[in-house]
Amino acid sequence: MLLGLRLVARRPILVSFEQKGTLTSTMSTTTAPQPRPFRLALIQMGGITTDKAKNLAHAKYLILKASKPEAGEKPGIVVLPECFNSPYGHVHFPNYAEKIGFMGRDAYDVAKSESESVQMLSAAAKEAGIWLIGGSIPERAEDGHLYNTSTIYSPSGDLVAIHRKVHLFDIDIPGKITFKESTTLTGGSQLTHVDTDYGRVGIGICYDVRFPEMAMIAARNGCIAMVYPGAFNLTTGPLHWELLQRARAVDNLIYVSMCSPARDMTAEYHAWGHSTIVDPMGAVIATTGHEEAILYADIDPNRITEARAGIPVTIQRRFDVYPDVSA
Repeated sequence: MLLGLRLVARRPILVSFEQKGTLTSTMSTTTAPQPRPFRLALIQMGGITTDKAKNLAHAKYLILKASKPEAGEKPGIVVLPECFNSPYGHVHFPNYAEKIGFMGRDAYDVAKSESESVQMLSAAAKEAGIWLIGGSIPERAEDGHLYNTSTIYSPSGDLVAIHRKVHLFDIDIPGKITFKESTTLTGGSQLTHVDTDYGRVGIGICYDVRFPEMAMIAARNGCIAMVYPGAFNLTTGPLHWELLQRARAVDNLIYVSMCSPARDMTAEYHAWGHSTIVDPMGAVIATTGHEEAILYADIDPNRITEARAGIPVTIQRRFDVYPDVSA
């Protein structure tokens, strides 16, 4: 049995838990909801400063703006970028970390939350009437560990899931970039799949996209899309940002998207930008440059069915030759 999978239904239901506030869950036999078409919106947020209150106010403004496009239908799911409420950097994470206290076994009381970011995101999701993948924020857990955490909300404003970044961004490219999230952060220990009104969606954060097992497990458990808030840099961005999204999409014949902050050359960390949405055949169906922007794409589950009928890898795998990572 696969351990460490968090499955969240359209109502906040998790499978099993350990004591002392550490979430764990096992593979669920719950059938994924019937997918239906929807519009996905990515917010490539700019103007992220050292002032958290201003960052939160700007994020809320953009969420409400994204929910009322000038053309086309209202999006069903809206996504913010990684670390939208603070500067990105291991020196900043401890100073901006918030206690969330999401356990999942009971309904989460947003009104009593110690997290000002959670309170804003919940209010914005409810006001906009959308599913909201709230980028990520630094989280301080009850045991004192820090995590890079995405929070996910229903259209009623309920916090229904969190995803703690599993794979920490620890890289060293000589002469280019050295970065170690593990200086202050701890990696999460679960995968997260959320059942929305439009189907099951897998959540990852940035560096998680480099590990194909996460997307494989999501796809084989009924996810129609993987969504990754992320912040690649000016070294890895041009090389791998689009490539990895297209690879994960083609590997699994699902939709894949990554939502970046806008680039700010006055900041310590220079994000690549270029938020992108890729279809199940690996075609880029929406992207942008590096400035602040909101981009939209229509997600059609029939494209998944068509892709898998034409290239039937989902029924051609040889688990007698190699193991099934989702088993």
